[in-house]
Amino acid sequence: MDQAVKDQAVKPVVPAAPAKGIQVTDNALKKIRTAMVKENVSPEQGGLRLGVQGGGCSGLSYNIRFDTQPRERDRVFQFGDVRIFVDPKSFIYLHGMTLDYQETLMQQGFVFVNPNSTKSCGCGSSFS
Repeated sequence: MDQAVKDQAVKPVVPAAPAKGIQVTDNALKKIRTAMVKENVSPEQGGLRLGVQGGGCSGLSYNIRFDTQPRERDRVFQFGDVRIFVDPKSFIYLHGMTLDYQETLMQQGFVFVNPNSTKSCGCGSSFS
């Protein structure tokens, strides 16, 4: 047996570790930058706030808006010139998620890809 084949045969397959914190795709970053300019949000001070609140079809719903600065206990994630603010309570539900932006013939908008969600409704903005 060739040595390279032996090496491959003995290596166990290790599943990828879940993402730490919050991830943001390039598509989402482009849309965030465009919207920040439109809304006059300064990248030096402001950023995009992601959150979770009670309500919606499945019990919890996502909240997304611009904020002029982080709050005292926020977790701040930096992606180049874009900052994402997440309050401690929301981080419990959003830890490991990816924010994406998708444009299709039927819809366009931000998509929360959340491994912590056990079920969601058809609108995509509510989960549990």
